[in-house]
This record gives sequence, structure tokens and C-alpha cells, in this order.
Amino acid sequence: MSRTLLQKVWDAHGVRTLSTGQTQLFIGLHLVHEVTSPQAFAMLRDRGWQVQFPERTFATVDHIIPTLDQARPFADTLAEEMMSALERNAKEFGVPLWDLSSPRQGIVHVIGPELGLTQPGLTIACGDSHTSTHGAFGAVAFGIGTSQVRDVLASQCLAIDRLKVRRIDVSGSLTRGVYAKDVILEIIRRLGVKGGVGFAYEYGGAVLDGMTMDERMTVCNMSIEGGARVGYVNPDQTTFDYLEGRPFAPAGETFGRAKTWWASMASDADAEYDDRVEIDGAALAPVVTWGTNPGQSVQVDERIPAPGDVETNDRPAVTEALEFMGFEGGAPIAGTKIDVAFIGSCTNSRLTDLREAAQVVAAQRISPHVTGLVVPGSKAVAAAAEQEGLDEVFRSAGFEWRGAGCSMCLAMNPDKLEGRQVCASSSNRNFKGRQGSPTGRTLLMSPAMVAAAALAGEVADVRELAPAGSVGVG
Repeated sequence: MSRTLLQKVWDAHGVRTLSTGQTQLFIGLHLVHEVTSPQAFAMLRDRGWQVQFPERTFATVDHIIPTLDQARPFADTLAEEMMSALERNAKEFGVPLWDLSSPRQGIVHVIGPELGLTQPGLTIACGDSHTSTHGAFGAVAFGIGTSQVRDVLASQCLAIDRLKVRRIDVSGSLTRGVYAKDVILEIIRRLGVKGGVGFAYEYGGAVLDGMTMDERMTVCNMSIEGGARVGYVNPDQTTFDYLEGRPFAPAGETFGRAKTWWASMASDADAEYDDRVEIDGAALAPVVTWGTNPGQSVQVDERIPAPGDVETNDRPAVTEALEFMGFEGGAPIAGTKIDVAFIGSCTNSRLTDLREAAQVVAAQRISPHVTGLVVPGSKAVAAAAEQEGLDEVFRSAGFEWRGAGCSMCLAMNPDKLEGRQVCASSSNRNFKGRQGSPTGRTLLMSPAMVAAAALAGEVADVRELAPAGSVGVG
């Protein structure tokens, strides 16, 4: 019987069907960080439990880490408490921890892949909604809450409902200045922020087949923003080439055997899907959000919708978003003044993201009224970028070069918007207050588009600035 990758991975990891109809699912890899794990470890301690498979759990620090002054103790007492709690818990329960002293520290969804922990055919869980990132490798990966973090620590299993599968094919090829970030923003724009509820999104087609692993991670990362619990790409030679030689990937003859098994987990050619969507990649343009959820977006050469332009059910949300953002329906998004340009987050902080943005700003200066931040996703990314001189490209252009962490994506650290500032951001969410100010405003876009906005001081079309032939990562 033909099956999708999700069905194969589910069947391989299913322990039993519970009386609720849910699956007791074994979790192959568990990633933890300092924000959602302290209470979970405390619950284990209160019950006298141990971590069942400590060799399957790995910890890092990312959410609350300052990116400028990382001296301990942190100025933020709550951040210091979270950091100290993770250090104590990792030591007590035998969980490996990559803290600020480790060259492997970084955003959890960046270091998992770059260390080779993330592999095809795995079930992966983390107390962070953007765990769907790891699906780029052909894994079934999803975010969980703190009580579920406890469950995985204690039993290595979760009770979870089986998902339907929607196949999304992006055909053709992307044109110059259009990036992976634009692909996923367009998917969310078309299908809606709730369109994926109950689904796993399987991404494919010529555009996804031709993407690098960094690009695939960008697409899978924001699956959750479209309502999908899981997003994945079938493993292929691109996947295998990325993994070979990584610290935790199989080595030698074992790698060859693993590759054969990984390939077998891809969806069968005649697999049946619960739904199918096709998008013409050649018709895509750079996308910018204008509202307060990632589905409220337009192409850079389009105008912000007015309430009368949308379906009746959507009008209250559009009206509310326009009022909060201070925008007028019918106005162009291009030319919108920005105050801050942020390049980073688990969506777009990898080496190729930084290269693309650096290519846009090289030998130029950002607008005098713009504050620019570049925050690598890991220490390894930072080191590689510095070896290439990208840090100097950004500094010369007027950006601040920061230490690895989540930074302004969610502002659980000192990197925050102030007042009504408008931020051009390569992150994943534009919710009210997401970047630290309850009245701050966020415009999501690709790293290259953020770079273009920083130069212009306003939303600008990167296609008018990007060097010829630059299609790259976003």
C-alpha cells in the first residue's frame, strides 16, 4: 500500500493506539531550551522521575540570551533564573547542554540541523512552535507545550492525533529577487493562517526540489504560521549531501545504510493525499506583511487591502489590523517608512541568509534614521560569516553585528522595539507586541528585502537593487 512520508514515520514510531483514538508516538529526538523546560524538569523532580532517554535529549540557550552584553549574571533577573535553572537541570538529569561557553550554542532550530541531530525519518519534538523547521529533512517535527515536554522527558512518548496530509507543489522556477521566505508567505497568504489546521504540509515541486537545505528550512519553519502542525520536504540527495560529515550524523558505511533507509521514507510516487495545491513559482514576487498575522500580506508592488476588498468574514480582522498598524487600505506597501531592520531568527539567520543580505548592502550605507541588527543563528554561523568577512560588510553598511540568539524575533531579551517603531524583519511573526513593544509594528519579509528596506529607509523592491542573477536564499 502506497504511503506518504508522514504515514511511514508515524507507523514506524507508533507505540499503540490509545482509547482516545490518539497515537502514543515515540519521539526520536527531543530538543529543549531555557524557556519552556524549567517547569517540565520541576514536575519530574516533584514526582521522583528521571529522564527516560537522556541520550535523545539535547539542550541549548537561545530565547532569553542577550546578543550584546552576555556577562553573567544577566541584568534581567528572570532571564538569569531561567538560564541557571537549565544549567542545574541539565547537570542533574544528564542532558547535554550547549550554553554560552560552547561553540555549539545557538537557536535550537539552527543547531539541530547543523550538528546533524536532525535526520530524515525521525519524530522530533521541542517546546517551541517553530520545530516544524526540522521537517525540511524529511522528519515529522512539531512544537509542544511544557506539560508535553515533561511527558517526553519522562517517557519519550506523546499522545497525539494523526494528521491529514496536504501536498503543496510549487512549480516552475523563482525569478530574480524572489526567495524561499516569499514562497512560504505566499502559501500562507493563499491558504490562510488557519488553512493548515489538522494537516501536515508536504512541500514539493520543481522549486522545492531545487532549493538548498537552508531554503527548505525557511519554508518548513513557517508551516505553523499557516496552521499546520507539521511541514516537511521529502529527503533527497540534497538532504544527504548536507548531512554527510556532520558531528551527529552516521559516518562511514553506516552513513550509506542510513541513506538507503532515509530514501525509503520519502512519500511513494503514487501516494494519496487528503488535499493538493499547486502554485506557479514563476509568478511569485517579493512579499511583505502589512497586518498583524503572517497571512496579512501583499506582494511588494501591490497595495494594502481595504476592508471592502476582502470577504465579509475577514473584514473585522482587516479593519483591526489597519487601525493598529496606522495604515490606510488602498495605500502601496512600498514606501512605508521603517525605523528598525532586523536580520535573524530561526527562520532566516543561517549563513546563506546572511550572504544574500550582505550582497544587497555591500559598499552602501543604511538610511541614517534606521537601526540595523544582524543576529546569526548560532556561534557556528557567526564564525563562518566572520571568516567570509560578512560581519565587516554589515558593520560598514551601518548594521550592528550581534551574538547568536533569538533576539528581536520575540524580544524575551534586551532586543526590543520602542513605542510605535516599524521594523522590517526576517522573522516569522508579526503579532501585536511580538517584538517587545505593545504598539510596535512588524513587517515580515526576506533577509534581502530587509536589507533593501534598510538602505532605502522604507519598504523597497529588492529586485531593483539585487545584483543580476541573484535568486538565492530567503
